[in-house]
Amino acid sequence: MKKELRFTVNGQPYELYIKPKTILVEVLRAHLGLTGTKRGCDSSSCGACTVILNGMAVKSCSVLALQANGGEVLTVEGLAKGNELHPLQKAFLDHGAFQCGFCTSGMLMSSKALLDENPNPTKEQIKEGIDGNICRCTGYNSIIRALTGVVKGEYKEEK
Repeated sequence: MKKELRFTVNGQPYELYIKPKTILVEVLRAHLGLTGTKRGCDSSSCGACTVILNGMAVKSCSVLALQANGGEVLTVEGLAKGNELHPLQKAFLDHGAFQCGFCTSGMLMSSKALLDENPNPTKEQIKEGIDGNICRCTGYNSIIRALTGVVKGEYKEEK
């Protein structure tokens, strides 16, 4: 028996009927077509599926979609404003912090949650903030440089 799910994703309200055991990443990808959120490991280990749910970074492969009922979800598709990239996206591009790109969306969302909570983290806090995200290509240095650039004010969000 399907259950009603009402939530907001990237500022857009949705009402769906889903099976109770459906996980959030599946709803985002298969039901809403938001494929920027990657399904990497299904064990909450890699962080590729990270989204922001009610202001907190969560691994959407470990969250039942119905747990988001009444809530707000932000995915990587919601970062940019039209054609204007979010400062984090610009910084990742400028610093080559994306390599194959598979972990990038989750890394961006963890980074956004970190900066929303602490706009001026130290390098150590940046490392802690992205700790749950695995990147097999960059070695993290370019990601840390990109985040450091955002923290230093090298990238501003357009108003």
